[in-house]
Amino acid sequence: MADRKLLAGHAVRRLRRREGLTQAAMAEMLAISPSYLNLVEKNQRPLSAALLVKLAETFDFDPRALAAGEPGGGAAAIRRRLADPMFADLEIDRNEVEEWLAGAPGGAEAFARVFDRLGQGSATGETGGTGDVIAELRKEIERWRGHYADLDAAAEALADELRMGAGDLYGAIAERLRVKHQLTIRVLPVDVMPDLLRRTDLHARQLQVSEMLDAASRTFAAAYQLGQIEARSMVEALVQGAGFADRAGERLYRRYLTSYFAAAVMMPYARFLRACEATGYDLELLQRRFGAGFEQVAHRLTTLQRVGARGLPFFMVRVDRAGQVSKRFSGASGSPLVESDRRCPLWRVHSAFDRPGDLMVQLVALEDGARWLTLSRTVTPQGRRYGAVQAEFAVGLGVSADVAGSLAVARGIDLKGEATPIGLGCRACARPSCPQRSAAPAGRALLVNERERGVSPFTFGGD
Repeated sequence: MADRKLLAGHAVRRLRRREGLTQAAMAEMLAISPSYLNLVEKNQRPLSAALLVKLAETFDFDPRALAAGEPGGGAAAIRRRLADPMFADLEIDRNEVEEWLAGAPGGAEAFARVFDRLGQGSATGETGGTGDVIAELRKEIERWRGHYADLDAAAEALADELRMGAGDLYGAIAERLRVKHQLTIRVLPVDVMPDLLRRTDLHARQLQVSEMLDAASRTFAAAYQLGQIEARSMVEALVQGAGFADRAGERLYRRYLTSYFAAAVMMPYARFLRACEATGYDLELLQRRFGAGFEQVAHRLTTLQRVGARGLPFFMVRVDRAGQVSKRFSGASGSPLVESDRRCPLWRVHSAFDRPGDLMVQLVALEDGARWLTLSRTVTPQGRRYGAVQAEFAVGLGVSADVAGSLAVARGIDLKGEATPIGLGCRACARPSCPQRSAAPAGRALLVNERERGVSPFTFGGD
């Protein structure tokens, strides 16, 4: 990522038009030739560090807008949308997508917005509902590539301060809440809070937590409460900058950012990254070392994108037995396994339910040749009483096989060897002889031969 050429012609063009400048006028202000600026805007030349600095100085330009302004979230996000079965017969390749973004960024952004709106509304036949809010929230998180540098730095400084006062993080947070903010933590019986895990009672000046929470979840609840107070201004600035269309989106984003801060207090960036690299990203060791749960560690791994100190680009999804996704974080991975609403049953994230608590490691290969080392394990939410419904999810964590060699779980695995061939759901997968196939791929004619029966129950034609 650090060595990738920065092609950001769309952002530069948008800035120029916002300022009401011609290419010649802007080029003069930047001390470059109009022809060079023209090439930059067409993505035929990368944006140099010197030019980026000049843009920032001349136009009060926020470099983060380069990532934020990518039409449709950039080439990877556009390709994920084009992986939908309705486009299966078009075979739009990577080069076509990049040419589209360079030549018609407005059109690409329009396509992305329409696709997202129709896709989220298709389940109910309507738009403007919960699906739109979640899609808008995810788009904002992706805009930051899952990493919030300022929040991370503030959480890290706070964690260091807390650690200086006490070795027990939970105790240190409780003491800070009591002394600095006049809030005490009270653990209440489940009969008193039957349907809640935590609650802030400002009248009683208490953070009330359920006795059903384990140690990691109690620490997180305390850190979340501290974040609501001490990181409020930073969180509010991010929420207001996102420009959500309704209050629900704002509240969800505020909750997400405060949770991000709480996790960063529990797993401070520099210490956590050092531990990752020293242990080969050993998830069990990381859990024990930082007093965190498996899902907390898995999510934290997707956020390690600090400039100059990046971790491996992990992705994470959380699914239930029906295959429904309740959490998905692509981080900097760009993996289509995160974005697709359809998954392959050959991916072991689904069979993790058969081995509760076991970590399942699998090398998978997608149709485009991309290979991913994935780790899957079940998790059980806190708060269940005896006899009540037991919720269970599977967390899938993955990283490109190209960079997975340093992982502890990769020892003994030939990352260039045999991998399980999977797809993004049968309707988007054109593998011809898959015995697990449940439907022919979209856009392909179904072929029926009464005298033959292949390994796959569905035989289909070519393009």
